[in-house]
Amino acid sequence: MPTDTPYEEDLQAAPSGEPPCDLTELGFTERFRALFEPLAAEGFVPGRVSRVDRGLPLVLTEEGPVRAEPAAHLRETADGPMAVGDWVALAVPEGHDVTIVEAILPRSSAFTRKDPGEQAIGQVIAANIDTVFVVQALAPNGPNLSRLERELVLAWESGAIPAVVLTKADLCPDPDALRDEVAAVALGVEIHLTSAVTGAGVDELHDHIEPGQTVAFFGASGVGKSTLLNSLMGDEVQETAEVREYDGKGRHTTVAREMFFLPEGGILIDTPGMRALALWEAEEGLASAFPDIEELADGCRFGDCTHTREPGCAVRAAVETGELPERRLESYVRLTEELRRVAERQDVRARAEKKKADKVLHREIKRFHKERGR
Repeated sequence: MPTDTPYEEDLQAAPSGEPPCDLTELGFTERFRALFEPLAAEGFVPGRVSRVDRGLPLVLTEEGPVRAEPAAHLRETADGPMAVGDWVALAVPEGHDVTIVEAILPRSSAFTRKDPGEQAIGQVIAANIDTVFVVQALAPNGPNLSRLERELVLAWESGAIPAVVLTKADLCPDPDALRDEVAAVALGVEIHLTSAVTGAGVDELHDHIEPGQTVAFFGASGVGKSTLLNSLMGDEVQETAEVREYDGKGRHTTVAREMFFLPEGGILIDTPGMRALALWEAEEGLASAFPDIEELADGCRFGDCTHTREPGCAVRAAVETGELPERRLESYVRLTEELRRVAERQDVRARAEKKKADKVLHREIKRFHKERGR
């Protein structure tokens, strides 16, 4: 696969850490090999997207990184454009000097949010992840439990295994107490207390990162994702910045989603801090993130209970007895309502697209009959 493309200068943005050329070390599992077999028979070459700039993916292959262009039929797909972590099929068509991405392999997992724009479409942030590090800062204001619940819904829905990473433990007078608060909402999820300053807890994170596996970092700006990544890499591979003391807010220092490669093997994907984190088709993720409410709901009188005003609601009864915090139920109801609105907007969009397709079909039928009648 040639590497001399019109975007050769962009190859300076190749992923940090020495990227392996061995596909297995890049995460090319037996599943992906089986999926790729028909494409290999047609002469395509496999590669993994390590970064996307201006819609152009940087793809890692056995022969090194190449800058590629998506084929026309991939520019608008059901799953959205290519994402960091995607496995793709590459080709250099006869008469072209540019590598073309001809196909995207079915994803094993995908961290997806609703597109921040007005359209009712999903936006894949990263694909084919094994573990999601949901990062929250303990200082200066402590973890945001409502945002954490939202992040965990998306993390569970992705198909990857979530783990909560609590940063800046050295700046917190009682990190264990805050960890207990997080444990009350991150049910069934491993929680790690870390400090990039003292190094505490960072070594534990390596247990999630084996050769050939991919870990992605997600969290708001200023929670310390880039600092944490630098600690794991053992080098300053990402720029970091101080957060404002009065509100703990940080500015974006990570400007692109991209891969980093640990010397001992394993792949890290850093992502810019995301203020907008709207849900997208996350019903299963919601159930996984709120197993306590799902279990209580089995005792409700009505199977479609919304846990707001219905008589015989076991969930509200648990709130009244103190078994379930009211804040927890409010968060669940809010996220449930958000998913309902997303589903409604999808229905409206689907009806509009069908109406548009029907108009095109009717014009073609009318044109066909008109030409037959001549």
